Amino acid sequence: MTDVLDYPAFDADNHYYESQDAFTRHLPNDMRSRCVQWVTIDGRQHHLVGGKLARAVKNPTWNPISFPGSIAPYLHGKELTEEDIARMKAHEPLPDYYISGEARLAKLAEQGLEAAWVFPTLGVLYEELLKHDTEAVKTQFTAFNRWLDEDWGCNLQDKIFAAPYISLCDVDWACRELEWALERGARVVCMRPAAITLADGSTRSPSDPMFDPFWARLNESGITLVVHASDSGYTTHGYVKDGFSADFNGGVFSPNIKHFNIERAAYDFLITLCYEKLFERFPNLRVASVENGAEFLPDLFRKLQQSRDRMRSYYKEDPAEMFRKHVWINPFWEDDVNEVAHHMGVDRVIFGSDWPHIEGMPTPLDYVVELEKFNDQEKQLILRDNTRFLNTPQPL
Repeated sequence: MTDVLDYPAFDADNHYYESQDAFTRHLPNDMRSRCVQWVTIDGRQHHLVGGKLARAVKNPTWNPISFPGSIAPYLHGKELTEEDIARMKAHEPLPDYYISGEARLAKLAEQGLEAAWVFPTLGVLYEELLKHDTEAVKTQFTAFNRWLDEDWGCNLQDKIFAAPYISLCDVDWACRELEWALERGARVVCMRPAAITLADGSTRSPSDPMFDPFWARLNESGITLVVHASDSGYTTHGYVKDGFSADFNGGVFSPNIKHFNIERAAYDFLITLCYEKLFERFPNLRVASVENGAEFLPDLFRKLQQSRDRMRSYYKEDPAEMFRKHVWINPFWEDDVNEVAHHMGVDRVIFGSDWPHIEGMPTPLDYVVELEKFNDQEKQLILRDNTRFLNTPQPL
């Protein structure tokens, strides 16, 4: 795919598969039972998280692994061929470039990428399972981030930028972890789109003033916050069984409203930052919404417009324009990117392949065909320059 473009692209949504000791290598012995442990059930290994069986994937060892983009034909609504179905079911031995930053470097060049933001696969799912034990959240993600820096690097040769995971469950810890990331050259940090559960069990909005010390330091540093698709704890209120789960019993897949949870969580998180005027308090913040889709944008802008019209003295700036100024959107590849650019502006759209996940693209630059209605300059903004800008710190 290196001949698709005459310049290398910047992928805003690459992933790694966590090594077997990713969650445990740096865990203190006295906290292991409260964090992530391995357990064997019927001869297969699974994660126990905070004493609860994690059902997000059937095989957290990742070996063997499904092929990248194997369900892409399904997501595009294509009539599936026997070849498509066979690929969806197929597996391969786990490649080293899925679990090693050094090995991924060569793969980037092969795929026509100059750089990539790299995010967890399971790491973004486990805060939800630990949220009622704040000490476990802090201990687990301190350990996870130390593993991340060792195996991937917050900044590996200015090509791979693995995002440390931050929770606001303890603002002092979040500030320390942000400082640790900055010292290691991190260009992005990652957070889930969810309300914050505190040590006393109460919840707060992420833009509550109690978290301002974190936002102030992020604002000062000028690096980008990525709000990445996660288990945000959203409920369907009984319509279907909640939670991220790979059915251990091979149940039949069917449409249900749980499929909207990722976009619902991002919508609520992002619009709340505007409603609570976080960007007025911290005007140097840059937020990238990654792998959360974009179909919520038309309604989000309608709601911001209604809010402005009904409470004109509340905002210093038009909240819709404030959103466009501070937020960048990585659409799902099955979203209409032309509509996203219409709502956000082409300079606020970023390409992310979700490679090598099954719901991502078989190869990252497969996305180029989705941009056929854009001119060459606009394509370059989406495929490279917008993420380059976000990846360049803008310190105060």
